[in-house]
Amino acid sequence: MKKEIRLEFDAISENEGLARVVVAAFLTQLDPTLEEVQDVKTAVSEAVTNAIVHGYEEHGGRIILEASLENGILEVVITDKGVGIEDVERAMQPMFTTRADSERSGMGFAFMEAFMDRVQVTSSPGEGTSVHMWKAFKGAVLMQATVWKSTQV
Repeated sequence: MKKEIRLEFDAISENEGLARVVVAAFLTQLDPTLEEVQDVKTAVSEAVTNAIVHGYEEHGGRIILEASLENGILEVVITDKGVGIEDVERAMQPMFTTRADSERSGMGFAFMEAFMDRVQVTSSPGEGTSVHMWKAFKGAVLMQATVWKSTQV
């Protein structure tokens, strides 16, 4: 049986922690290890932070967090309706940042890919971005454990 949650919240930095806690609490149904919980929380944090800082350029908006559990696999989707990403493949390269003037390191997507089994980013300039992340638990297997990159929403 598939279990799902959906949460919509303001794109402000204070809500990054809320997103982490909500997904961690939802994930406890799979009896994950502490390390697995930390990995998922870090990936969610990076996706939400990217939406706030890059998607809305810290000017506010709404973020949608969706998560589902089915057959030992967690799927998390973070969506914004911000500025979008012109070149997803380039944006996903470690150390790439559009904010060279800030302390951002350009490692958000690299962390998501390191801590989750699969990451797919879809984006259209001017329309927003969705980051889909999957992680398998307790022997579950993803059908395609590869990173998908797309520029279409």
